[in-house]
Amino acid sequence: MNLFTTVMDTPEYTAANTVWIILGLAWYILLVVALWKVFTKAGYPGWLAIIPIVNTFVLVKIAGYSAWMGLLYLIPIVNIVFHIIVSLRIGKGFGQSTVFSVFLLWLFSAIGFLILGFGSATYDKARVTT
Repeated sequence: MNLFTTVMDTPEYTAANTVWIILGLAWYILLVVALWKVFTKAGYPGWLAIIPIVNTFVLVKIAGYSAWMGLLYLIPIVNIVFHIIVSLRIGKGFGQSTVFSVFLLWLFSAIGFLILGFGSATYDKARVTT
């Protein structure tokens, strides 16, 4: 029996793991609820928010890009820059400011998408394409 198996078998490790799993699941459910409303407002089926990779491609489409552009999320460093651009375009599509887009759609995305989904903002594709 080595140190690794001793640490992994402790009840504290199991308890901490359980807490993190519950918090991660709660975060995921919160994000799905927020994205479901955003997708519905943008004219896409809300249930697409449940599927982890598909919801990213739908966000790229809401930003006015082809879904194929979502593959840019696989390239390190490029994915950060592209996510900022997508956040700015989604905010623009919902009539929000640049500050809202950067802080609430990029940095604190769950809060920003909850505000977009349950707030009075409406999506207009014409705002994104111009």
